[in-house]
Amino acid sequence: MVQSDAKLAALVEPVVKAQDLQLWGIECLTLDQRKTVRIYIDHNDGVKLSDCEEVSRQVSSLFDVEDPISGEYVLEVSSPGMDRPLFIVEHYLKYVGHVINVKLRRPFEGRRRFKGILRAVENDEVSLVVDQHEYFLPIESIEKANIVPQFG
Repeated sequence: MVQSDAKLAALVEPVVKAQDLQLWGIECLTLDQRKTVRIYIDHNDGVKLSDCEEVSRQVSSLFDVEDPISGEYVLEVSSPGMDRPLFIVEHYLKYVGHVINVKLRRPFEGRRRFKGILRAVENDEVSLVVDQHEYFLPIESIEKANIVPQFG
């Protein structure tokens, strides 16, 4: 069993902050019977490999003591990258005007996947413009959202 992402974040965040980094988010995945805990860290000046290594060491030690995840799992620590996932309202607010990919937990108007411009965030809903049509999607209905990197 894995503790909720919020409980893991409360456990991990002090470790990340102690390294002068920001906890961007945590994903807990199970693929082919394999558990993965993916921790995203961020910093205004970017994230170095040494930052990921140190947070990984510290969190691994913490998890050995606290045992928040039963059974075997893989711990991954990385920067959010250019296609950074969006986890909380503040992330969406920061990227208003950017193109994002959204995957919903359940279909809305016959579809689960959307790609469009994040127009606004209001009342815990994101306004997404897809092909000149505006969708209002509740944040809690979003399974996964990522920034679409724009080049040039």
